[in-house]
Amino acid sequence: MQTYTATQIVADINSHIVKSGSRYYNEWYCGITNDINQRLFSDHNVSRQNDKWIWFKAGSDDESRQAEATMHEKGCKGAGGGGDESSVFVYAYKISQTTTE
Repeated sequence: MQTYTATQIVADINSHIVKSGSRYYNEWYCGITNDINQRLFSDHNVSRQNDKWIWFKAGSDDESRQAEATMHEKGCKGAGGGGDESSVFVYAYKISQTTTE
């Protein structure tokens, strides 16, 4: 599986948000995890078919944390500071009435 730098992840998430038609970063949630399917589709209740979402595998947990922090600085929702050294997946989704933040 290809890995990405924090800079690449941020650029691609930004592009995805713009292409989705969103105007505000605070309409989105960004986080990191070591289990993308569990965190995104179970814990956050994101619909694979109906919601807008994106994820990437960072080259390291430092890269994932940097990307997450940058997206939070831009205004995305999320707590930050979670996970451990295996948390290399960065995800973002548009908050909806059915998602769980």
